[in-house]
Amino acid sequence: MTESLAESIATLQDLIQDARIVAGFTGAGISTESGIPDFRSPDSPWMRHKPISFDLFLRSAEARLEAWRRKFAMDDLYRGARPSMGHLGFASLVASGRMPAVITQNIDGLHQASGLGEDQVIELHGNGTYAKCLSCGRRHELDWVRRCIDADGEPPGCRICGGILKSATISFGQTMPEGPMRQAQRLAASCDLFLVAGSSLVVYPAAAFPAFAKENGARLVIVNREPTPLDEAADLVIHGEIGSVFSVFVS
Repeated sequence: MTESLAESIATLQDLIQDARIVAGFTGAGISTESGIPDFRSPDSPWMRHKPISFDLFLRSAEARLEAWRRKFAMDDLYRGARPSMGHLGFASLVASGRMPAVITQNIDGLHQASGLGEDQVIELHGNGTYAKCLSCGRRHELDWVRRCIDADGEPPGCRICGGILKSATISFGQTMPEGPMRQAQRLAASCDLFLVAGSSLVVYPAAAFPAFAKENGARLVIVNREPTPLDEAADLVIHGEIGSVFSVFVS
């Protein structure tokens, strides 16, 4: 660890110690250290195919089958992913009582796997670890969906109402979830320290929350390997590996 990095981490520790409410905010970078590539990375599996829009998913059974095929192929590829040191650091901050919840752009469920409860993770882009009926909202497990597709060659409908099942993520063209968006806004408005880790802060509307918190008087900290559009507005910027920074909080 370089001296400047050590000094920055010490400053971060002081900011957290002085804060009344810390809002956590994470993006893809916290999970790259778990082996899950960033969506926009050139070699990312997500970039090899044009995304299937929500409208096309609704209109075409063939598109739904292809979406499930891609989904299960990626699940197989990253099945062994485990929470990174960054995830564990955030879990420790939540356990300390200083951070009520973590707002995340990620869909991998690794914050929950690190020990956080469902009410402690605000998922802006949904969750890819289960399926959901688009009509009645009933949860369905992915293993069951996969078995049905393997047996019948087509995606099953909801076991309750027969509606279309989809991975519980927010697809291109799909409306952002109202509940999580409201939760995130409340936390951003009430916190006095907004802590970003692993986000490029270019995907909106999620990326608006750090600026909103700053405008409402909170201090802003950004930990990311690459510069972000909000670096100049931040009170502290650390360009480095997330695990190296947050390991000091793991208890």
